[in-house]
Amino acid sequence: MLLGEPVMSHLRSGAALARLRSRALPASPLRPLASTIPGLMFLLALGATLPATDAHAQSAPAQQQAQPPASADQTAAPANETTLPAVVVRATAVASDNINDPKQVSASSKTGTKLEDIPANVQVIPRALLTEQGANMLRDSVSNASGINVGGQDTKGYYDHFLIRGLNAQVYSDGFSDGDALGGISHSLNGVQQVEILEGPGSALFGSGPPGGTINIVHYTPSPDLHYGVSLEGGSFGTVSNSEYITGPTGISGLNYRIDSTFAHSDGFRSLSSHDYEVRPSFEWKLGNHTIDFALDARNIHETPDSYGLIYFHGSPITGVSDDSKYSTPFAFAHENLVRPTLSDQWKISDILTINNRLSYLHRSLDVLGNGDSTSTKISGDEVVGRQLREQTDNDNSLDYQLEPVWKFATGSIGHTLLTGFEYQHQTINTQRSTADLPNIADAFAPVPPETSLAGLTFLCDATHSCDDDHLSADYYSLYATDQIDVTDKLKVRAGVRKDWWDTSLTPFISVPGRFDTAGQPLLAGVTDSRNDAPVSWNIGALYKVLPWMSPYIGVSKSHFANFNSESTQNGIGAPESALQYEAGIKFSFLENRYVFNTAIFDVSRDNVASLTTINSIESVVFDSQKTKGAEASLDASITDQWHLLANVTAQHAVITDNPQGITSVGNHPQGAPALMANLWTTYQFSIAGIPGFHVGAGLNFEGKSYSDITNVNSIPSYVIVNAAFGYKAAHWGIDLNLHNITNRQYFVAANAAGAYVGEPLAAFVTVRADF
Repeated sequence: MLLGEPVMSHLRSGAALARLRSRALPASPLRPLASTIPGLMFLLALGATLPATDAHAQSAPAQQQAQPPASADQTAAPANETTLPAVVVRATAVASDNINDPKQVSASSKTGTKLEDIPANVQVIPRALLTEQGANMLRDSVSNASGINVGGQDTKGYYDHFLIRGLNAQVYSDGFSDGDALGGISHSLNGVQQVEILEGPGSALFGSGPPGGTINIVHYTPSPDLHYGVSLEGGSFGTVSNSEYITGPTGISGLNYRIDSTFAHSDGFRSLSSHDYEVRPSFEWKLGNHTIDFALDARNIHETPDSYGLIYFHGSPITGVSDDSKYSTPFAFAHENLVRPTLSDQWKISDILTINNRLSYLHRSLDVLGNGDSTSTKISGDEVVGRQLREQTDNDNSLDYQLEPVWKFATGSIGHTLLTGFEYQHQTINTQRSTADLPNIADAFAPVPPETSLAGLTFLCDATHSCDDDHLSADYYSLYATDQIDVTDKLKVRAGVRKDWWDTSLTPFISVPGRFDTAGQPLLAGVTDSRNDAPVSWNIGALYKVLPWMSPYIGVSKSHFANFNSESTQNGIGAPESALQYEAGIKFSFLENRYVFNTAIFDVSRDNVASLTTINSIESVVFDSQKTKGAEASLDASITDQWHLLANVTAQHAVITDNPQGITSVGNHPQGAPALMANLWTTYQFSIAGIPGFHVGAGLNFEGKSYSDITNVNSIPSYVIVNAAFGYKAAHWGIDLNLHNITNRQYFVAANAAGAYVGEPLAAFVTVRADF
């Protein structure tokens, strides 16, 4: 971390200084020196000669190291005023579990803008908080942000799928899309520094993306100093995982490396076993005015799909059975291999112009043997009927090139950070699938799936059996610009526009009875169904600092999303969906950012949404319109130097506003969108027998009732679960105990079409870690 006057100014704030005192200098004879600015500078300089004690905080990404320029109307200090010279040293940064720190910079802004200056709701979830909570997967982290929940359309129970403000969200890794928005990826937190959540349509900046919002995973970058560490976790349901990292110089001037790896295994409380093997080497080379970064993300993931969960009975998940009852095929599996090399070059030509060249290639293979998720699967009498088994093989390849010159200049007294860009993406998906009928389960209340192997199963290909052998291809060309405008110290304006040219096509290799293109013509083998679209997306927002502690903002954004994926091609490639969002909010910050309270109200309309449903026992795709109105609030409070509290609440009303193919669903709710969500997490640091470093934490997660599909026939109930943590952290090692669902409450994390995906019961996990 480079420590100049902007960073020193931040450290002088009450919240940062309190955390520095309580965490970095416990019971130290040097502590009195920290009460003065020169003493604090001395200690930070001294820290450059000491090994890091928190490896997860020692290498901030380039976007965070760069401080935004002062606004044009700021004046220099008077000549008779003492000005401390900028100090450039390397020091151990203080790990923070703050989410809404107004001074931090989100990489997803792409303009180096602090959160306090962005006229939108952007939340950053830091690694220190995830470590406190014992989070290992992305899905474990999202409750720390308002407006987001797990689940939604086409959730299969073996990959990540999220809703933001009741609408689909897209996951990015260091600014690069996951590709197929419905055939998702399970994301671990291997090498992850922070998770950023941008709520609302973001396609003016990120291209084709769902209207709910953007989740951007930011990884650590290499450090010029040698650090290494390891963590080992063991716990309930046969869970064993370990993670390692090492970072430091290569011996070549300016070239540093980092390697993160993880291995995880779990038997699963419902015998839904999983294995995860990952390694991520990365290099950063500072060469003149260039900062070149290369990373290779390689993963081998084995999961067990469970589309049925606990099947619906009389409109709700079946009762009178144990949580580990299974209606899905016992030998189901999902195997995934992922390789993603990325290369970027940040070329600082001058103080005015920086050019970012970024390139990513993503290859993903997926082999699945899993049950179809359809409302045709149900209880009839005492039997479970309509069960099917689908075998599927997907191969996805995605190339993404981004050229983004960033200009910093002033027009009179008005400062600009202008991001301009060109992006080209080429994506192909090759998918093969067929479906077999399964025998009925004789007793729904004592379920024993009859099938024990593939023997005797016949995989079919027709209108009632999901089947295809397709090649999908897309080329996306885009030009875009976003200007972050410092009109004054108080007034901030952000505006962006994007022009896209989308060429998408579907070429089936087999003819499937009952399958038609968007014009109503049969989809025939070897005949390509294609479309060309050229949408324009835009956003504009303004924020005004009425008082030093209060900043209201407003914003409007229009987005477009290409209906291009392997799950919704029953009727060919549909027209893009569009979304329009109105948002207004107030950002509060009290007592030198010790108390941060952000609020927002929003209205998002979404048109031409591809929704999966079952019509006359046939899985179909319908195109409807949806609307979500709501309000949300989040609190980040440093109540004392030792006591920290995070809380968020979201109230939303998501409805179907139009559905030409199913007018009875108008007024119903979209799949998986609860009306109310609330989360709380608090930690307290303390000493035992004069030994500092202990902490205790506790949290609540509440989620309201949600529905299985747009018919709203089936739903899952609301729930509240309680979690707790206890831990100790010394200079170079620590131990944590995390307890999940300590009341052993039965709850459901996602509403699928046929059944509900069950949350885990009471569970305990112990993690031991060391950092040097």
